[in-house]
Amino acid sequence: MPAALTDKRILRLPEVLAIVGVSRSTILRWVDEGEFPAPIKLGGSNSRCVGWLSHEVYEWMDQRAEARLSRTH
Repeated sequence: MPAALTDKRILRLPEVLAIVGVSRSTILRWVDEGEFPAPIKLGGSNSRCVGWLSHEVYEWMDQRAEARLSRTH
């Protein structure tokens, strides 16, 4: 298993944007459409602080790469 998948940590939005390489609005639209992992709340019920589990983001990337490979074969 790649080190990125075993090194579980919480990524804030700027990190997710840098890793995935798309805009904030694209990530949030994909979350709303169920196409990207949903963030988790980091604070209490009134907190707006959220983050993404790193292993879910990297798994999503792996799935996208696998889907590309299956389309070319």
